[in-house]
Amino acid sequence: MNLPASVEGRERARLFCALRLPEGALDAVSDWQADHLRGGRTVIRDHLHVTLAFLGHRPVDELDSVLAAMREAAAGAGPIRLVPERYRETPSVGMLVLSDLGGGATRLATDLHGRLERLGVYEREQRPWLPHLTVLRFRERPRLRPPLPELGEVSPSDAAVYHSVLRSSGAQYVVVESFALGG
Repeated sequence: MNLPASVEGRERARLFCALRLPEGALDAVSDWQADHLRGGRTVIRDHLHVTLAFLGHRPVDELDSVLAAMREAAAGAGPIRLVPERYRETPSVGMLVLSDLGGGATRLATDLHGRLERLGVYEREQRPWLPHLTVLRFRERPRLRPPLPELGEVSPSDAAVYHSVLRSSGAQYVVVESFALGG
């Protein structure tokens, strides 16, 4: 396998699996961020995604099996329909919590989690998976109450394995490989 330049020559890579959003949704969220989010660092358009599983630093020789797990889970995925439900802040991020209409995203996440656990590369969190879009990062909680973006229903068409490269300016996300949902 030809590794992307972001992974090549490294012994470990910081990896996560995520749903990628359609261009129109990315545009709408970016415009909404510019109009309504203050008091932190907005997540840039190219980094907006819905995390399915965060793997952390993994040996690069596990990458092929992680890609295979994502490929197989994506191939078996049904339609995914997401809509913004509410804005929420944790101590370090602001997010759009998404309603998973029909449960397609949750079924995909559950399938992927099982595959990754069987490989020994992932440990499921104690709390249930929450479909969300991180839109703002901050050191001090701004306690915003923005209106929801007018996205309508969002249907991701693919999922990807990302390499997260940590930099002083923040993480840079590089798609290692993406996979169509439903084959």
